[in-house]
Amino acid sequence: MDIEANNILTVPVLPLRGLVVFPKTLIHFDVGRKKSITAINTAMKDNQTIFLAAQKDAAKNEPSIIDLYIVGVIAKVVQVLKQPENTTRIVIEGIKRARIISPVFDENCLMASVEPIEEIIEPASARDSAVIRTVKSEFEKYLELSPKMPPDIIFKVALCKSSGELADFIASNLVIDYQQKQSVLEILDPTERLSSLLDVLVNENYILKLENEITRKAKMHVDDGQREYFLREQKRVIEEELGEDDSPSDEADSYAQRIEELHLDEKSQETLFKECRKLMKMPYGSQESSVIRTYLDTVLDLPWNKSSKEKIVISKIRKELDKSHFGLEKIKERIVEQLAVKKLSDKQKGQIICLVGPPGVGKTSIAQSIANAIGRKSQRIALGGVKDEAEIRGHRRTYIGSMPGRIMAAIQNAGTNNPLLILDEIDKLSSDYKGDPTSALLEVLDSEQNNKYVDHFIDIPFDLSNVMFITTANDLSAIPAPLRDRMEVIELNSYTREEKYNIAKKHLIPKQLDLCGFSPKEIKFTQKGIYSIIDYYTREAGVRTLERTIASIFRKCAVQKLENGVESFKIDEKAVEKLLGNKKYLPETFLKTDEVGVVNGLAWTQVGGELLPIEVAVMDGNGKLVLTGSLGDVMQESAKIAITCIRSHADVLGINPDFYKTKDIHIHAPEGAVPKDGPSAGVTMATAIYSALSNKPVRHDVAMTGEITLRGKVLPIGGLKEKSMAAYRHKISTVIIPEQNKTDLSEIDNAVKENVDFIPVDNIKDIISIATLDSEKISNAKWNRINIPFENQENTPTIRQ
Repeated sequence: MDIEANNILTVPVLPLRGLVVFPKTLIHFDVGRKKSITAINTAMKDNQTIFLAAQKDAAKNEPSIIDLYIVGVIAKVVQVLKQPENTTRIVIEGIKRARIISPVFDENCLMASVEPIEEIIEPASARDSAVIRTVKSEFEKYLELSPKMPPDIIFKVALCKSSGELADFIASNLVIDYQQKQSVLEILDPTERLSSLLDVLVNENYILKLENEITRKAKMHVDDGQREYFLREQKRVIEEELGEDDSPSDEADSYAQRIEELHLDEKSQETLFKECRKLMKMPYGSQESSVIRTYLDTVLDLPWNKSSKEKIVISKIRKELDKSHFGLEKIKERIVEQLAVKKLSDKQKGQIICLVGPPGVGKTSIAQSIANAIGRKSQRIALGGVKDEAEIRGHRRTYIGSMPGRIMAAIQNAGTNNPLLILDEIDKLSSDYKGDPTSALLEVLDSEQNNKYVDHFIDIPFDLSNVMFITTANDLSAIPAPLRDRMEVIELNSYTREEKYNIAKKHLIPKQLDLCGFSPKEIKFTQKGIYSIIDYYTREAGVRTLERTIASIFRKCAVQKLENGVESFKIDEKAVEKLLGNKKYLPETFLKTDEVGVVNGLAWTQVGGELLPIEVAVMDGNGKLVLTGSLGDVMQESAKIAITCIRSHADVLGINPDFYKTKDIHIHAPEGAVPKDGPSAGVTMATAIYSALSNKPVRHDVAMTGEITLRGKVLPIGGLKEKSMAAYRHKISTVIIPEQNKTDLSEIDNAVKENVDFIPVDNIKDIISIATLDSEKISNAKWNRINIPFENQENTPTIRQ
């Protein structure tokens, strides 16, 4: 602190937001602004003196000297305490009034030259004494009307003798706006200051009286409500004593009449009548009566006896299903069979069908089409992410905000007791501490039990046997076994290339024509254009990406029509690439020559069948086996089985029986970054190993699939439809399949059957005879003799995974 002439001080300035400090007042508050903390630290280094001034605008975060009131207080920093979150708590005591003369530049904090204002002390006149007494009296009234204040305030007021001191003390303790306090602080004459404070006190007391009067009247209204409640309770007790409580009220009578009209079983009727009697005895506005009304309204709104009339005409149903969906023959046939039986006999109850397949193949949409075809109402229940059992079975009425479960809510929304309910994503259910919703579905999806299904909220049996349930799932293994056992599972395979073409041509393109405002004459897709979209811009099991890609083409055509005036578009292969850019998925490479150790296998993926070539290299070594290409555990085991199979038949196959001692074998499946697993590549690996060891090439136009055993038997596999489509797409002329998969040939697409020869085999020797070139005829007598040399156990091959 610098002392200049005329008693002017140069001190740091602390701006206050919404706060005014008076002389001889001890106060504590938190400081968080960086410049304010610097000002406090500067003051602590120099006599602990600081100037406090209130901001004119409390919202301003970085005020300057001109943003402060001129009159403030010179104060002394008594204590500084560090607080969390970069704040500092200070205890400060006001000393005397002062005014800002001029700002002093300091880049770290606010500094100013201030002039102390000396207090005017004059002898008290009779008028001053009267004003002091009046102010003290008004302040006592203020303390009575305002929230409780510390008792020592009244004692300190009594000790104040001078007008200025009394005005400052009372003003600092009033709960008023900081602008009013600042106006009191700026009055230098003590008598005038006290008179101004008296006006503020009188006004505050008047406002407090009004507030208390409003509060009292509001409380009286509440008391009147309580009084009415007690009177109603007394009336109810009197009616009970006089035996007049049996006469039902109009509301309870209305509910009872609706219950009788439902013609429920005796036990259910009695349960509902009991709730009516409870309602009649309760005050209208009580909370429990509201719960009973909600319960009765919910139960009575259920479609107990209301059914939708089915229109079962088999030919029309087939036509409707074929119109809305291409393919999906298994589902359509199963639904037609059930409806045919339903037409012949009413004893057939609702069956539970589970549609399992990859995303986007039309599980949910075919279920909705079934409801439209037979004239039933349908409701979709999304089960993905449901963890609480109460979501299925409902909440008990004892809980606040309780409601029925999703099953009863769907039936109520459908408005009939025989709707078609679609339980979507049933494999996405999970459980937590609130219960297992999967277990709650066991009763719902059991046609032998659900005729008396009890929802926790409804609390009386409801017949679900007439409801037709269709569930959908992506992963069958994720559904618990007891729940899976209650459903008839129909698997939907991924769409083939031909099916995607027909879906795009018959459904997706007409749909987008309508949505985008084009006529069929304006945009025409060629066959090659549609195939180009399927082959080079989508890679999926369903058709969702295909639909989005077609919609993208329509949007780009719409822009060209509006900007350039193009009237018609021909979407062929070149137009597709021009509109969608470079191809996202390039065609897979295909062998064009017969090679040694390379065999075409067939694999199933979620996006369809794929060609999976297997490569085998044989090198001089000591019997090591190397497996690469991101092979899974099952596929690694197939490789080991294939090695053992070839080794055990080495003499018959005409290869060196000691190859496991002198040769290292490396088996590789290209596209090493893509994980591969499954047993169906066993015969492919065995054939490739034989080719590499015998140095005989394998036909490049032959593909194969099947699981191999140690004895060389070929076991059946799955996904033959998709695998055959992959062979057809890569122009494979011959596909070798397991003998036991002959029955699956009926599901193969006709276009594939016309262009691909399928050869069923049951032994690896037949595969070798068909696939390899220059292979000798192997007799069954020789083949059945298995010889595995085990003279030296130390020379068995070392397998590296």
